[in-house]
Amino acid sequence: MTDREERRREPGVVDLGQSIEAITLDFGNTLVPFPSASMSGVLSETAARAAARWRFAAEEFARVWGEERLRQFAEDVPRGREADMDVRAARVLARLRGHSAPQSQERWEEAEAAGWSSPDEIEAILDDYATAFVRQTPVPPEVGPLLATLAARYPVAILSNWPIAIAVERYVEAAGWSAHLSAVVISQRVGFAKPRPEVFWTAARALNVASGPRLLHAGDDLGADVAGAQAVGWRAAWVRVRPEDSPLPVAKSSGRERPDLIVDRVTDLPRALGLGARSRP
Repeated sequence: MTDREERRREPGVVDLGQSIEAITLDFGNTLVPFPSASMSGVLSETAARAAARWRFAAEEFARVWGEERLRQFAEDVPRGREADMDVRAARVLARLRGHSAPQSQERWEEAEAAGWSSPDEIEAILDDYATAFVRQTPVPPEVGPLLATLAARYPVAILSNWPIAIAVERYVEAAGWSAHLSAVVISQRVGFAKPRPEVFWTAARALNVASGPRLLHAGDDLGADVAGAQAVGWRAAWVRVRPEDSPLPVAKSSGRERPDLIVDRVTDLPRALGLGARSRP
């Protein structure tokens, strides 16, 4: 895209800002940056807690976790499913306790994998992960004021692909963002991941706004955020700056996505929507 194309619709931003009724915001790499070091710290702390609890080697726990994460992406992403972390935790415990992993072209028998652990043990791993996530992930100081600005004009929700909902929910609460949000919609709870329409429909219901052009979704992933939102008739804003080394997956882009709005960072959104401009009489 040329600079002119990237900055298009500048005369109409106030119209866009006035025509939408609610905004949803992606979480990872939109509201909160996730460079590789940040995610590595979360896994390292989780592995250390597992090692202390069950006497596994922390390095082995982290290695198996990484392998099963990639396996889940290969299995679930093409089907539009979220790579749920409770499933991953069960597989990791099964392998560390002696169960062989399937061959690369085979799938896990999930009931068999779950038989190597108890629900309480899976809950303990998820709790450890969520605790480490909140501890290891800095809160961007500019996001609270951003949410307050947007929430003064629109109902606002987080709409995120994430394999463990409690981690995002606890982070939002610890960051003090809850007062500005009408909903937090996480793919793990929905059962599908963006760009699947079910995720967007769930957010529309949570915001009590009919799914369509009066909803704006902002995110960094062209394939998941922009294409997904526009496929259900929403407006879409692309946040184009993200950490270059981020391990968060991105959806495949068609190359034909045309966002309604393009901003460098999510904090540019109020200005881009003309919120400081004079409203029409």
